[in-house]
Amino acid sequence: MTEIRTKFMFRLALDVGAHHVVGPTPFGNRRVAPIAGGTFEGPRLSGIVLPGGTDWITEDTAGCWFRINVSVPLRSNDGDLLILAYQGFRSGPPEVLAKVARGESVDADSYYYRVSGSFETASPKLARLNTLVVVGSGWRTSSGPGYDVFEVL
Repeated sequence: MTEIRTKFMFRLALDVGAHHVVGPTPFGNRRVAPIAGGTFEGPRLSGIVLPGGTDWITEDTAGCWFRINVSVPLRSNDGDLLILAYQGFRSGPPEVLAKVARGESVDADSYYYRVSGSFETASPKLARLNTLVVVGSGWRTSSGPGYDVFEVL
């Protein structure tokens, strides 16, 4: 059996705008958060987050988990454009998640925040990214989420 290994790619920091609250639906409480910008910095790939990404959020009615579905456009420091799409969960005690939602400082180890995703690019130089699976460990600040993103080897 082959053990799954990972390699650090970059730290992603997102600036998120005001949420558009859809409200309770048959699938949970829904809202959409526009992504206004941000940065990604790593040993092999760095750049900026372009405006126009979105974070589609579903929250269970008890407030114990959030399911996220995100697509965000990126521009590398070399000028290459790529899309990072990822999904995942943020879960934990309702009182901890409520603090996180209010932008309060919370120890990232007091809740679970993990994502998995992939890239899409037309850049020949970055073409290998089109076939990678990535995973991330996240946290939330008052300005938006952050992730350490790892390539699955």
